[in-house]
Amino acid sequence: MLENKEKTTIAQLGEFGLIDHISKAVTLTQKTSVKGIGDDAAVLDFSAKQTLVSTDLLLEGVHFDLRYVPLKHLGYKAVQVNLSDIYAMNGLASQVTFSLGLSSKFPLEAVEELYEGALLACKNFGVDLVGGDTSASAQGLVISVTSLGYADADKIAYRSGALEGDLICISGDLGGAYVGLQLLEREKKIFLENPNIQPDLEGKDYIVERQLKPEARKDIVELLASIEVKPNAMIDVSDGLASEILHICRASNCGCKLYEEKIPIDPMTYETAREFGLDPTVCALNGGEDYELLFTVKQADYDRIKSHADISIIGHITEVAAGCELITKSGKVHAIKAQGWNAFH
Repeated sequence: MLENKEKTTIAQLGEFGLIDHISKAVTLTQKTSVKGIGDDAAVLDFSAKQTLVSTDLLLEGVHFDLRYVPLKHLGYKAVQVNLSDIYAMNGLASQVTFSLGLSSKFPLEAVEELYEGALLACKNFGVDLVGGDTSASAQGLVISVTSLGYADADKIAYRSGALEGDLICISGDLGGAYVGLQLLEREKKIFLENPNIQPDLEGKDYIVERQLKPEARKDIVELLASIEVKPNAMIDVSDGLASEILHICRASNCGCKLYEEKIPIDPMTYETAREFGLDPTVCALNGGEDYELLFTVKQADYDRIKSHADISIIGHITEVAAGCELITKSGKVHAIKAQGWNAFH
């Protein structure tokens, strides 16, 4: 790992010195990684598998706030949110590239923290960091991650594969990341008004971690493979449950019914949302950044998935004419509307 403890400017190292410094901490473990950092391009060999590629761009002030996001957590999150896109195709990730745009305010030690987080994510999810780029930035910190993975052609799950009668399933629980963000923003506001007041996050570890260090659901992809269930459609919940189910329904030309009482919400998420005067269900539907997997399976697979505590069946797919509806706990019917994250608003 990176061991430099002094304050060193990036200018002292230069771009190539920085690359050499970072590359010393990188070890390749994937059989598909033929060549990593150190040449003009990485060399990968996926044999007969279909190759999956996804890219994410994270901008300071838009996607993260360095006033409360630790750099190590940021590096970790930047990698795992990108890996989540590979898992959302029912594939497995194997490599990432990690690129940074940096202003002069960041010393080498800050870059090391970012890479420590990124490399920890690589280790935890079993992927290789095989390249990237560094550049000067006049607009704050910019992070770009590209992930690569693979799957058998007949195992890939697209958004467009949902069929009428399919069960709608979700992993984990929802709304925690959004409520965690509200807590962090509240504490930031209090601190800015009075720097002598320390943040009060006691007892809220789970929802804070859901925001700062979410975990992509590789385990769900592996679980589905182990019980021989092939999702008909799949997507990760980055923008909120409502937005994601509408993506599936539009791509699959179908409708859906979701049942509020079936949507999994952690008790801490529920209680904290109430403390903020928020409806926990609205947080789950529109909050985003949970990075759980939303997927549909045929009804014949019910017996195979019903006993898994980390998978909830929250509704079913209907014909397109029936529309996309949420059935509330009181039995009322509401049209599902996406109100989640929009980077251009």
